[in-house]
Formats: sequence, C-alpha cells, structure tokens
Amino acid sequence: MADDTVGKDVTGPAQGSGAVGRPTGSNEGARSGDEREKGFLSELFAPIAGFGVSFSTMFRKVATEEYPEKPRPTAPRFHGRHQLNRHPDGLEKCVGCELCAWACPADAILVEGADNDDTPGGAGRFSPGERYGRVYQINYLRCIFCGLCIEACPTRALTMTNFYELADNDRGKLIFTKDQLLAPLQVGMLPPPFPMADGLEERDYYQGKVTAATDAQREYVDARDAAEDTDDLDLPEYAEAPGNVGASGPGQHDLVHAANPTAANTREGANP
Repeated sequence: MADDTVGKDVTGPAQGSGAVGRPTGSNEGARSGDEREKGFLSELFAPIAGFGVSFSTMFRKVATEEYPEKPRPTAPRFHGRHQLNRHPDGLEKCVGCELCAWACPADAILVEGADNDDTPGGAGRFSPGERYGRVYQINYLRCIFCGLCIEACPTRALTMTNFYELADNDRGKLIFTKDQLLAPLQVGMLPPPFPMADGLEERDYYQGKVTAATDAQREYVDARDAAEDTDDLDLPEYAEAPGNVGASGPGQHDLVHAANPTAANTREGANP
C-alpha cells in the first residue's frame, strides 16, 4: 500500500503557538481588550492608590508623644550623659589614669591627674588611690556616645546615665567639666577631701568593704568646714561646692557656666 504522507507536512503545531483547531486572532483580540481595560482602570485609580497608606491610617488612634511635658523612659542600657561615680563614703572613684581619654575615638575627653596629699598642709585626698582626676572634661560636641570610655575605666568610675537633653545654643556650654560630671552626694557620703577610713587600703574600697563614712571621717570634715574661710585651704572649686551641681537637671548646666563662661581655671573651651 502506497504511503500517502509523501510530500506532506506531518509535523505537529509548534510549541506555544496556541490551541490546535482554534483561530488565534480571537485570543489575541481578547488579551488586547483586557490590557486596555486594565490600563484604563490603573490610570483611573492611580491618584487614589498613592494615598492608600494615608487613608488606611486616617481613622486609627495615634499615640502622640507629649514631649517634653511627658518624656518617655529610655532603654535600660541607653547611652546618655556621663557620670563620675563615688565610693560610699564620698571619695571619688576616678584615679586619673587617663585610660578613658586614650580609648575615646573622637578625642572628646580631657583628663589631668594629680597626686593625693593628705599630709598636714597638703591639698587633701580625693580618691583612695595615689592619684585622682584633678581636671576632667568631656566635649559633647565631639562625643559619639559609643561607650568605649566606660569599658576602658578600670575602677568603674565613669558610667553613662539616661540624661540626653544636651542641646544648647552655645558651644562652650557643651564642654562639661568635673563639677558637672560628678555624681551627687548620697546619704552617708561626705564631700572630699578627707582621709580614707582607718585601717583600710585602696583595694578594700573596690572590694566593697566601705559602706558609709566613718565617725573619724565626719570629724575631719566638720573640722575642715569649721574653718573661717575655705579659701585658706586652697581647695578646688568643685571641692568647695561638691556634687553634680552643673547637670543635676535639664538645663541647669546653663546657670553654672553663666557665672564664669570662660572658666580659665579649668581650661573651659580649650578644645572646642
């Protein structure tokens, strides 16, 4: 029997060419019509779709932050203004080692140490160690609040508080000095300078053996304060007015600098 397929195209329809036995013109026309309809609807609702997020949140209750009347609490590990801490009897924990200044990547800390001298006629003792921080400044125009200075401090003298209202209209007021960074005196503390507790060494302070000022320390401070003029003792300004005088509250550091805006005795503004 002769093969009748000779000379005929017996290959099937190419893949993707559409359904067999149905004209392709009607399918293409339907698709083009749908595309025109979708294009018209998209152009019609395009201006409204741009406000979709606004319309979806318009009728929701918004939690408004009433700042500064009702400031929200910060995170537990918030990095705010620094603080120089004290021992339970009032002596300063800072020993003037300057490690915080070396660790600061922004060169924002200035520390000048001095020797404690509690001998008769000496300047007095401000910390349990051999030295103390005579000058301590932090330039908050440079500080990036990274916390590396806290990690470098060997005595836990420097920590960071949750105080963040540091804005000011004067560059000089953003250089905080030691009197502004010192922690306020708590119950049982005395204002330095005064000797260490009898029978205790420097390491005893860091081991937590000191819980409050002793009676001998109180008698020493009372006798010192009973002097006719504290200037005769040649004490630093922050020793005559101890505590966190400058930054105990928002904006109060402005009052401290207003009395002496240059503060040449503490090198205020030396590194603006």
